[in-house]
Amino acid sequence: MQTGLRTYQPAKCSEGYTLYCPSVPKFEPAEKPAGEIYLIDMTGEIVHRWPTQTALQSFCRLLPNGNLLYPTNDRSDLASAGIREIDPQGNVIWFYPCRADHDFQILANGNLLIHAITERAWPGLAAGMTRHPYMLETTRAGELVWEWKGEEHLEDLRRVLPASSWDFLMERALGKFAFDWAHNNTLQIIPPNRAYDQELAAGVTAPRFKPGNIVFSYRSVDVIGVIDRDSGDIVWAWGPGVIDGQHKPHMLPNGRILIYDNGTLRGYSRVIEVDPLSETIEWEYTADPKESFLSRFISGAQRLSNGNTLICEGAKGRLFEVTPAGEVVWDFVNPHSTPAARGSVYRCLRYTPEEAKGLLGRIG
Repeated sequence: MQTGLRTYQPAKCSEGYTLYCPSVPKFEPAEKPAGEIYLIDMTGEIVHRWPTQTALQSFCRLLPNGNLLYPTNDRSDLASAGIREIDPQGNVIWFYPCRADHDFQILANGNLLIHAITERAWPGLAAGMTRHPYMLETTRAGELVWEWKGEEHLEDLRRVLPASSWDFLMERALGKFAFDWAHNNTLQIIPPNRAYDQELAAGVTAPRFKPGNIVFSYRSVDVIGVIDRDSGDIVWAWGPGVIDGQHKPHMLPNGRILIYDNGTLRGYSRVIEVDPLSETIEWEYTADPKESFLSRFISGAQRLSNGNTLICEGAKGRLFEVTPAGEVVWDFVNPHSTPAARGSVYRCLRYTPEEAKGLLGRIG
């Protein structure tokens, strides 16, 4: 596959800078930089790169001051596992040690909401079900503000899922996926959205999609759902029989949930927009032929300000932007690879020039 910039139609694109990091699946600390994180412009040119001393798998977030937050891929080595903040030169400014896994969010109060993993037996669960989703909120000083343990809320899923979906979940969870029965790969703080407004207008006394609740994604069992932040209960879940090994479901302001539906067993990927109230697919992107677009693992999608969608076809390291009609107007393939990762990219994010000005002013 040709690497670098392959397509660019400026008049149809959402202009900005794209942040991504090629996977570096090395679990011991490196004497030399283990990997690099890149910010590229719309022509595919590197605007800035950050060297890292740790393995990389997940994704990064650019801060308004130009620094960068990223989780290491060394979650089995507690000396280096966690979330790091680095400056434009790659110096570590802040570090929070934890078994960070897949996703984290920066909260309005400056705290971090982090997804991590725990491994322990839990009464009522099968002996093999030992790795569980774990979410925590921490201050920058390391104070634990809030935590959520997935093993304590498995029964919530029995309550909110149809019986057939619950049966599917348990068949998967008790089978070959038992060790990592959920494999949560997402957490998102729900923003103001139309689904919440519709629930309020309908007189729902406990709206499920209220801003501040949390979207999650249990990849092993094809389930996405919503956690009520105040009670900790799972209040909505959906997915078995429709999605297949999904990544990065997240609520949009229009009240729909955008999902990268990997198609791990189906044989092709798609990006879908789901109405959580009707549980119907309202928008879908697939390729022609469908099998030409496939990443069985990692990947994600981001809705851009002009209505286009930025897609990361992670296994191929391909980042591309499509219009609502499905036209590819920007297409870039990561040219940086390692023998083990072969150029794969977990996720990417597009930043507007305004959002990137903190960094641009420092490297200017």
